[in-house]
Amino acid sequence: MTETPAPRAPLAIETDLELTIDDTRAEVSSTGDRLFVNFPSLGAANTALRGLPPGGIGEFTELLVETDLTVEVQSRRRTVMAIGADATAGPLSQRLGFAPAQVRVAGIAGAVGQEFAAGVRWVRQLLR
Repeated sequence: MTETPAPRAPLAIETDLELTIDDTRAEVSSTGDRLFVNFPSLGAANTALRGLPPGGIGEFTELLVETDLTVEVQSRRRTVMAIGADATAGPLSQRLGFAPAQVRVAGIAGAVGQEFAAGVRWVRQLLR
């Protein structure tokens, strides 16, 4: 087991803002050492993550570890992935090609449930 190096330049971030990636808005909030990037759907979150430059998640993780920060990628307020200082990649993360980020299956399941419920509401509105 490898030891995580101590942060060289710890940061604390306080923010509430909106980010736009490929015409998709994401809300960004924080608690000091943790940033939450909330996307409106799993597809939007996936598009944003897959759009990182070459070396993407690996280099981003290095920066976050160095600054003692963690980013939680959310879909519909469910954390689907954690990246950075407090995130440990498991076998699923490695299999999906997202290591060293931590993929959270329960968060994905919750987001899928939220998307399904939104689809049902949409169909009900059409049928009224």
